[in-house]
This record gives sequence, C-alpha cells and structure tokens, in this order.
Amino acid sequence: MSRSIIHLNIADFAVAVERSLDSRLKNRPVIVAMPGSGRARVFDMCDEAYGCGIRKGMPVFRAMSRCRDARVLPPRPARYEQAMNALVRQAACYSPQLEPGDGDGHLFLDVTGTARLWGSPMDIAWRLRKQARFELNLDPIWSVAPNRLTAKIASRIVKPRGEYIVAAGEESEFMAPLSLDLIPGIEHDDLERMAGFNLTLARHVAALSEEELSVPFGARARFIRNAVQGVDDTPVRMIHDHPPVVRLDHGFGQDAVNPERVACILYILAEQAGSRLRQMGLAAKRVVIRLEYVDGIRVVRQIAARPATASDASLAALARQTLGLAWRRRIGIRHLCLTCEGLVFPPAQLPLFEAPAVQRKNRLETTVDAIRSRFGRDSVQMARTLAVT
Repeated sequence: MSRSIIHLNIADFAVAVERSLDSRLKNRPVIVAMPGSGRARVFDMCDEAYGCGIRKGMPVFRAMSRCRDARVLPPRPARYEQAMNALVRQAACYSPQLEPGDGDGHLFLDVTGTARLWGSPMDIAWRLRKQARFELNLDPIWSVAPNRLTAKIASRIVKPRGEYIVAAGEESEFMAPLSLDLIPGIEHDDLERMAGFNLTLARHVAALSEEELSVPFGARARFIRNAVQGVDDTPVRMIHDHPPVVRLDHGFGQDAVNPERVACILYILAEQAGSRLRQMGLAAKRVVIRLEYVDGIRVVRQIAARPATASDASLAALARQTLGLAWRRRIGIRHLCLTCEGLVFPPAQLPLFEAPAVQRKNRLETTVDAIRSRFGRDSVQMARTLAVT
C-alpha cells in the first residue's frame, strides 16, 4: 500500500498569526522584525512585502526603503507557539502519526489506511483547512503525496495559497520540471556546484547515474539522486514518539556582546542540564547550541559527546566548543539555547578501576545536587558563575 502524506503549510506563519489577531493588518505590507537595533533583520514578511522585493534576513532599514508603508511588528514566539499547538490538536484526531515543524506553521500527517474512518486523504486535508479557517482564522496550504519530500515540495509550488495532489507513481514525473532550489536538503553549495555543470532542473540531475554524481558530490550522491526523483522513505513520527531532550535557554535583557558574560550564562545552563540528566538517570549524546543575534538571524550548531555524559564539566566543555562554532559574527546575541539530545542510559558496566579524579568529581556533583535540592540552587555557586550577578 502506498503511503498518503498530508502536508499543511501556513505561508508566512508569523505574519498570518498577527493578521488573525488584528484584521487591520490584512491586505497591507507587514514585516516581522526584532525592534530596537540598527542591525535588525527581517524575520518574516507577508506576500505583499515580498512583492516589493523584501526578503527574509534583509536589514530592516533596506526593507523599509523598498516599502515605506510597511508595518513593522516585533516577533511574539509565544503567540506563534499557541497557534501551532492549536493546529496540532485539530490534526491529532485523524492520525497519531503527526509531526509538526518547529513552530513554523508546517505539519506532516500520515493518514495511510484511514479512509474507512475519515474518508480520502483529500477529504481530510480539505476538512483540516476548513477547521483552521473557521476556528483559528488561518488559511493553510495543503498537499497530498506518497512521501514527505514530494508533499513538502508540492506545497511550495502553490504558495501562498492553494492545494496540490501528487498521485502514487507520479513522483518522478512531478519532480522532473522543477528547479533544484525547490528541493529540501539540496544546499547552497550543492546548487553552486550543479550550476557549474549547467544542471538547473531536477530532470537534468536525474539523468545522471549515482556513480557520475559521486564524482562532484561524494557520499551525498545517493541522497541527491533520490531527492530529484522524489524518492523518500522517511516516516512521519508518532505524535508522542519524539525523542526526549533537555532544553534550557536564556534571554538577554540587553544585547550580549561580552563573551565572559555569555560564557558564565552557558556554564549555568550546562549545570542545570547536567542536574536534570542525573535526576532522570540519563546521559546526552549530543550538545546543541542555538543562538539568536540581535538582528534576528539564528544559528544552530552541535557536537557529539563521546561517550554520552551527564557531567557538568563535560557538558560545559562541549557547550563552549559548540558556542565557538555558532558565535562567529561580531555582533551581540539576544537569545541562547542549550539542548542535550540523544538521551540514553549510562553504561550498566561501571569501570573497575575508575580514576580517583573522576570519582571525586562524580561525588562532588552528587553532593552539590543534594544540597541544591534542599536549600535552593543559589546555596552552592561556582566561582565562574559569579560574574553574572
């Protein structure tokens, strides 16, 4: 049985949510950007602003020069998250295989085999759109396809509004005339390399064998060839099957440009993450840092932990390395997020002859956890974190 994947996409999600709350913003250029900074960049914009030449990541002063009557609004992530959660609740009754995006208005829903309960996939998609319009005042694009990749590309084709259906067996034919920059996963470097070979459409790349593609693209050749042919076996995860993570963040009241202060905040976050991991009896295999600069640009970097760890010192060292990879621009940051992913149980077999230094460190962390749980986190502070206060 071929799969039936629905992709809902609310175009320009931040602007769409703002318009759903304020009808005066409809049919006029709207820009969402971080206020109070000369380096602020466009976070999101409506289709009218896009028609004026405004693009995401563009400096706000340049955007305003292209569209002087545009309304500039500050981003409100809490409202966007609330709208996204409401959309997920509407879709969850149709299938447990539901995978929302990261608060960006995207939603994948696998409705394979549910026709006897809810009707055809097209009926379900149409019903979801009607519910979103009536209950949330949002108008999502919808597409139905045999896999996630073609469903996502189909919704891009009809943006900013509409619907598209890709039937089973028509993936390659659907992909053939498309521009390569529409295909998720094909990066900017890939596009530049393809342009050097005069490859601009999916059918141009699909005509090449995997061996031929491996010359310029190496190990990515198989992925690229599958992508341009519309081949994707990635499943839609169960709504309650998302892997657990430990996520901690910090918002800076003022633009953070002092590296020492940022390092102190990062160490505090690493301590809190380590404490939570030890309470859960788990260890992290990856440390992820997400930065948001004062101009609205976001950067995400990660480093693997070998072996998995829940130690404060190890997590802090990995976080510092990851921060060094992420913070490459010479401007301040507004938001810092530390995430520990790939949570696993520590090895059951303990080392027979553990180093005395490791034993002392483990006992110290356990003791500090006990003291803080009884007297509060401020009862024990590391000297390197005092600069924050």
